[in-house]
Amino acid sequence: MTAIEFNEQLIKQRSALKNFALSLTSDPEDAQDLLQETMLKALTYREKFADSTNLKAWLYMIMKNTFINSYRRAVKTREIMQKSKDQAMTHFVGTVHKNASESRLNEKEIRRCIELLEDDYKIPFTRFYNGFKYKEIADEMNLPIGTVKSRIFLARKKLMDQLSDFQN
Repeated sequence: MTAIEFNEQLIKQRSALKNFALSLTSDPEDAQDLLQETMLKALTYREKFADSTNLKAWLYMIMKNTFINSYRRAVKTREIMQKSKDQAMTHFVGTVHKNASESRLNEKEIRRCIELLEDDYKIPFTRFYNGFKYKEIADEMNLPIGTVKSRIFLARKKLMDQLSDFQN
């Protein structure tokens, strides 16, 4: 199979690959990343593809292996981060006791400033702070994703202005 024929066949499989990626990731952005990585690997290792084999199956195998490797890498990263966090927590236990009352005052002030924000800014900011993705917030609030990003940015800016005493 020539390079042009291979590329044409690869492009024909794009839609099916995208659906498979979405079934693996359950997130459109992650699925798009997985699709691009799969296509890049297929092009990079084109010479390893045997003409007598099934291209679609070969591409699915690349995608599945890429997904599994990414998942394992993410799990390993989380484990390392957790260990680092645990070590940091044990290292700073003594410091926490000394600064506990000051921290509680700081936290109250920060929470008070967040509560003073208008709902248009407070809701997306607190949702994002609590781990929601921009898309989830946009869907929940029935707003364009750009508006959500803008409101979160403006909320941060307002908080930074109000809490200028906490900045270095």
